Amino acid sequence: MSENDGKRPIAVYGATGYTGRLIAAELAATDLDFVLAGRNAEKLKALAEDLQVDVPLHAIVTDDGKALRELFSGCSAVIACAGPFYLHGEPILAAAVDAGAHYLDTTGEQPFIRLALETYGPRAAESGTAVLSGMGFDYVPGDMLAALTAEGMGPLETIRLAYTTSFQPTRGTMLSALEMFKGGDLEFRNGKLTEASPAIARGEFDFGQQLGTKSMTRYPAGEQITVPRHVDTKRVETMLSADSITPGPLVRMTPLIMRPAAAAMKTPLKSLTDKLVSRLPEGASAEDRASATFVVACEAVAVDGRHRRGIITGNDVYGLTAALLVEAAKHAVEGRIRGSGGLAPAEAFDSAAFLSRFARFSLGVSVEPVADQ
Repeated sequence: MSENDGKRPIAVYGATGYTGRLIAAELAATDLDFVLAGRNAEKLKALAEDLQVDVPLHAIVTDDGKALRELFSGCSAVIACAGPFYLHGEPILAAAVDAGAHYLDTTGEQPFIRLALETYGPRAAESGTAVLSGMGFDYVPGDMLAALTAEGMGPLETIRLAYTTSFQPTRGTMLSALEMFKGGDLEFRNGKLTEASPAIARGEFDFGQQLGTKSMTRYPAGEQITVPRHVDTKRVETMLSADSITPGPLVRMTPLIMRPAAAAMKTPLKSLTDKLVSRLPEGASAEDRASATFVVACEAVAVDGRHRRGIITGNDVYGLTAALLVEAAKHAVEGRIRGSGGLAPAEAFDSAAFLSRFARFSLGVSVEPVADQ
């Protein structure tokens, strides 16, 4: 970080989207300097008026690399939240890295996280900046929980991460999920990234006394990319509870529903589905967001059979995402990121200390003692 980074603003690109507005509001409640950017000048003006902030506004389309680089060269960090990232993400990422700014984003898309860390990370390291992709609910809690659960256990056979949620996804999340349904995702197996199994069902997972055992489905999550960067494990498994996707009475049919849906995403039907999703409500109300809960559980199994469980609980997935991004950007501005280049969340920050700052989202973290086989 240069001497002047603490005085340079944070840029939010995609600020007028659902999550972007939450990030802008989160920044407005701090003493950090920031600018708002996106493709639509009128929407940016309306957002600033709604937040009652007097900050610079920059209407720039994503294919105007020169204008993006000029904007980001005057910023300490860039928070990118214009998705789906497979469509709109790379120009923002490239411009931030070229401009020598720290880069953070909200993506949940596994291929984009890999692109950011492996392709753009080394370029960022040359200027001493960091690339932090997937820095929201996707996938800070899971990545950091894996680090905390695996701590001190030595070489592992498996890290298993299981999600169960009750939140209403935004249009952007649904569009990204449709892309993920197409398949071609990766999993970390036998010590390397390899093509994931196309099977939908992922067996059962015991979340403990309060939630019990749930049927699980395929989840091509970012931890497949990030966790092996800081945990010595042969395999990473990620899964999502079927009842996070399908209402209670239909939960047993989830694999049957997802299988043809995945096939359809490889046909012209995907374009029609994208259009239908774009007509849905943008996202949940503040009240519904606050009432939506999540649980992320982790099982770490050592090569000698010892094992340990960890769990994170909380609420308001999108509000938490905004807070995570702003806290990470604040660390970047203040020079408190551990290292440079492409970094997983648990590489960039002290996991326990970082997660402790989000009690307002009822964020609770517990890790059991190591148990013998």
